[in-house]
Amino acid sequence: MEDDSEPEQSSWAHLPDVCLRHVFHWLDDRDRSRAALVCKKWSCAMYSGSLWRRRTITFYGRPSRAHTLELQSALWYVKKFGKYLEHLEIKLSNPYNTAFTQKFQVTMKGLLLHLGKCNSRLVSLSIKYLELDRLIWKNAVRAQFIKNLATFLKRMSKQLDYLNLKGARVTLEEGCELLNSLSCLTNKSFVSEINIEDFFSLHPPVYSSTLFHQAMSKFRSLVILSLNYNCISDELLDILRKHSAHSLCTLNIKCHIHDPHGQVVWGMSWANLAKRAPKLNVNFFFERVMKHDHLARILLVEIPVRSISLRSCYFSDPDWTMRPTLTNLLPAYWHVLQKLTLELNNDHELLDDELLQLILSCKRLLFLKVWAFLSVTFMERLLQNRAERKCILTTIKVRIYMARQESSEEDRLLCDIYRKFKYLIDSELNYFVITYPMV
Repeated sequence: MEDDSEPEQSSWAHLPDVCLRHVFHWLDDRDRSRAALVCKKWSCAMYSGSLWRRRTITFYGRPSRAHTLELQSALWYVKKFGKYLEHLEIKLSNPYNTAFTQKFQVTMKGLLLHLGKCNSRLVSLSIKYLELDRLIWKNAVRAQFIKNLATFLKRMSKQLDYLNLKGARVTLEEGCELLNSLSCLTNKSFVSEINIEDFFSLHPPVYSSTLFHQAMSKFRSLVILSLNYNCISDELLDILRKHSAHSLCTLNIKCHIHDPHGQVVWGMSWANLAKRAPKLNVNFFFERVMKHDHLARILLVEIPVRSISLRSCYFSDPDWTMRPTLTNLLPAYWHVLQKLTLELNNDHELLDDELLQLILSCKRLLFLKVWAFLSVTFMERLLQNRAERKCILTTIKVRIYMARQESSEEDRLLCDIYRKFKYLIDSELNYFVITYPMV
């Protein structure tokens, strides 16, 4: 007997649209294109706006054939589905000559022009590490790129919510022009998050710039602001208090040894801001700023500090005495500090006791990362105090520097310590401890 029934269809044919779009979400551009050829339903899934809300485009300085095809594909799809785009990230990977930056500028001009015309959804733009002060950027190319970017920001100013130009390294005038472009239509900007860390080149004293203060006064709903300490002044804190105190939650402040950081900022300015912005948390990131008198000028007791990172970047200096910082300065934040990162080349001083006392004094400290010369017994003492609930750490990441290559005895002791506190570590801690020869 002949079977007249139709052949059974694959279960994929009955997959709900929302599930099909989720599958497409995990495919790259090439596989999406191939899948779209299967049937009309899959082709419709390809054109779903939800698939094209996010896009990362990487420009490779020394591209392989695969990288070139990837870039061409990404650009083509952004132009084809650009009207759906909500989050755009542009990456530069190892730019190495003027020909590359010239091509990048031309490509970006066309891309930004297209998005400016067709897109009304973009809320997030990230273009990090442009390094526009490098010699590979000819003056004319650099000026044209900044002009194109400023024009694009003006068009997107009403909808853009997040802007990350970290590492752009522009002049003070160029930087203020870009910031002003976000508010040119209404003389106000409601961007909620800006990252202008390492935004200015040549480490200028931005804190004294009227141009910068005027540009920042136009932001009215900042939630997160990331910048360098050479931007911090009483004037800026007063601007934030007046215009963004109702929304401001996080200040990320980087202080590099080459940034001007000798300006006087009054504790009253910080206190007034903290009073008006009760949700404010301040995170400090210090790079090679290790002298106690420099840190004491910056880390005022009125600041609601949530996180502190002190990194010597493997440099060592006898003038960098950390003991007074650990015993006199940081304990002032015992009631607010939640995250502490120390990367120290302290071969000239032992800090075990001072560091342990600081940890025990900080009642809200949850995260500890330390790269330093420490004794192995420090870890046993720390874990014993954690087991006795004398601190509430949930993350412990320690790299114990060694002055010699051989560390087998210390490694054995660390293993013994782990076995002793294995239940605590496995059940309650994100724990990672190693020895590291510094020879």
